[in-house]
Amino acid sequence: MLEGKATVEDTDMPTKMQLQATSAASRALDRFDVLDCRSITTHIKKEFDTIHGPGWQCVVGCNFGCYFTHSKGSFIYFKFELLRFLVFKGMADEQPLPC
Repeated sequence: MLEGKATVEDTDMPTKMQLQATSAASRALDRFDVLDCRSITTHIKKEFDTIHGPGWQCVVGCNFGCYFTHSKGSFIYFKFELLRFLVFKGMADEQPLPC
């Protein structure tokens, strides 16, 4: 496990949900090797899908870029030492498709 406390870099999540995200990450790091980012992301995503409904996405790594649209109040980007965590609920494009 990585020692220390999560540092939130950016978020629009309510405080309670932020704590759930950082706690889920901490539990995943206790359970999986720090280099096993796929298992860590799966653990966090499944936990958020269970608690807050389906549609959650999670990215974990030391260096990544992204561009996404998220539902309001569902985004957090934080770090535990060198690992970065991005958790958000995707937002579907609400514009109708042309016929």
